Amino acid sequence: MFDYTVFTNIKVEIRPDGIAILTLNRPERMNSWNDFMAMELIIAFEELDNDPNVKAIIVAGAGRAFCAGADLSPAGARIASARRVEHIREHRDSGGQVTARIARCRKLVVAAIHGAAVGVGITMTLPMDIRLIYRGAKIGFVFVRRGILPEAASSYFLPQLIGKSRTQALFMPGRVLNADHHLFNGLFFDYIDSPEKVLPAAIELVQEIVQNSSVVSIALTKAMVWHDRGSPEGQHLLDSKGILYTGNGADSREGTSSFLEKRYLHLCVSSLTVTEYSFVSSQSTEFPWKN
Repeated sequence: MFDYTVFTNIKVEIRPDGIAILTLNRPERMNSWNDFMAMELIIAFEELDNDPNVKAIIVAGAGRAFCAGADLSPAGARIASARRVEHIREHRDSGGQVTARIARCRKLVVAAIHGAAVGVGITMTLPMDIRLIYRGAKIGFVFVRRGILPEAASSYFLPQLIGKSRTQALFMPGRVLNADHHLFNGLFFDYIDSPEKVLPAAIELVQEIVQNSSVVSIALTKAMVWHDRGSPEGQHLLDSKGILYTGNGADSREGTSSFLEKRYLHLCVSSLTVTEYSFVSSQSTEFPWKN
């Protein structure tokens, strides 16, 4: 059993209902990002993804901000090797390492954004499944104003979520905007009227999902969205196999029974087989049925 109390830049709480609350925990620095936080996030997602007691993950922030972006103070300065030409081939952006691990996570991941999310503070949420946000939160993709490029694979994730035109409209000016600005349409699941209500709203939503959903279906649906076949025909062939595969399983029978009996599903994380639970990797697009 992993000891989640070892972290210093984040905090992890696993509730009795199987929902893990992962909190960015540098409130004195507005949860600004550093390499230590990135390392802890990667470890935490690895452990939570493989923890049989965890059904879903909510990512929140301590204090008044969700994440104010990279820590630009001298103590939080990033490793400078990325700026040295001789090391550029080996360099891997820490934000991208984190978002790659989140994108591989088989559990439901929900962002509860109660305050400012700027730079990596917003890009880290893009591979998450759902984002709830305080209506007055400040959001900014400010990279061009800092003389750098969009990081954390955001130039891949954001166009997938809201399209290339609006992505460029956010990237190029690099403005900090209210979360309810029209350019963010489609990015957030719901707008919450006060910061204090964001996390409770996220918990309520996640409870609804985990009480009414198969963990196998969630894991496979996530993979089908991100590892699509690139055409309607290809996707049709993929989901046809998936429906046949899941339709013959115990979760499908329980899903039908629970609907007819008007009750919650009796499903848990342990219903995942080893094959089903290990099919996603950073490069693989293989599924637990034979392609």
